[in-house]
Amino acid sequence: MPTHAHASAGPLRRLVVLRHAKSAWPDGVPDHDRPLGPRGLRDAPAAGRALAEADCLPDLALCSTAERARRTWELASAQWATPPPARHDPRLYGADVPGLLDVVHETPSDVETLLLVGHNPGLEDLVLTLAGDAVDDALERVAEKFPTSAIAVLAWHAPTWHTLAHGTALLTSVTVPRGKKPRPAGD
Repeated sequence: MPTHAHASAGPLRRLVVLRHAKSAWPDGVPDHDRPLGPRGLRDAPAAGRALAEADCLPDLALCSTAERARRTWELASAQWATPPPARHDPRLYGADVPGLLDVVHETPSDVETLLLVGHNPGLEDLVLTLAGDAVDDALERVAEKFPTSAIAVLAWHAPTWHTLAHGTALLTSVTVPRGKKPRPAGD
């Protein structure tokens, strides 16, 4: 197969999937309104730094309307000189794979890297569904656990986002950034 064959398939597209950072469970607070917990407040900025270090900054972010996802996005994107536009979409809250794909398929074709900030089990299922192959043990790692603040990067060549379907992407990386814990007083 000639090496130029990929170019005719369209530009390299990347879907960056970020599970919201660790949330708190305050009494009497509805699930949609739960805030980030102390670890989430440390991990969300670490996720932003990890995306910058991996040269994986998005052209557009799609974020669940849940407080913990919105705050994860705010803290992560604050790590970048110029955050991209973000759309908060209520369909991403509690979405399953078909629902997530419906939202992703609406992405404008000029967006090459899309960041999706949302929730499990939908995000983990999405990654496992879309990845036809993976680099190293990335697929096994996602299947084992896709914890809070986890980032999965899927890549494929396509003229539009509408072509993204079951098994069409390569899972290129999985990372779980963690912020530094504060040192106890007296150390």
